[in-house]
Amino acid sequence: MYELTVTRDFSAAHFLRNYHGKCERLHGHNWKVRLVVRGSQLDAAGMVVDFGVMKRMLDQVLQTLDHRCLNELAAFSELSPSCENLARYVFDECTQHLAAGKYLTPARVEVFETETNKVAYWQ
Repeated sequence: MYELTVTRDFSAAHFLRNYHGKCERLHGHNWKVRLVVRGSQLDAAGMVVDFGVMKRMLDQVLQTLDHRCLNELAAFSELSPSCENLARYVFDECTQHLAAGKYLTPARVEVFETETNKVAYWQ
């Protein structure tokens, strides 16, 4: 089994629902997202998948979040856009994009709210 990891960035604002503290107020982050996929087969070039293909796919998912207030998005209209919920959202979206492939599966998504604070989600 092989693992491939790509990391991308986006900027967005959010506020936490059902939370009491400074993060209940609107604020922003420069988020970093790390996607890890697994594959067991290599193509004719000896790769699981080209890094560029994975970057473009993750960029496509993150474009829907970039420079937005996450609370205004349909996915977070009732769900608090915590780092945990954001990690699961990205994982689920990437799973849908990868479903078209025959041998790739998402292994884990890591979302960094800051350089020192991250959440990982996997199934």
